[in-house]
Amino acid sequence: MSVSYDKLWKPLIDKKMNRTELKDAAGISFNVLAKMGKNEFISMESLYKICSTLQCNISDIVDFELKKEK
Repeated sequence: MSVSYDKLWKPLIDKKMNRTELKDAAGISFNVLAKMGKNEFISMESLYKICSTLQCNISDIVDFELKKEK
């Protein structure tokens, strides 16, 4: 299973907020943002902080993609 945060960047644009502003407003670290930029897993606590800041649900910012077995 892989994760994608592609859906997160649209709400940031809509709110005229950049990644640094999100980091500061949500109280997350630069490392969390870097992991999200690489579509790596982050903690539920970080996801909660982001969702609280953006007033959205986790499904609004994260997609889980199942890998097909060969």
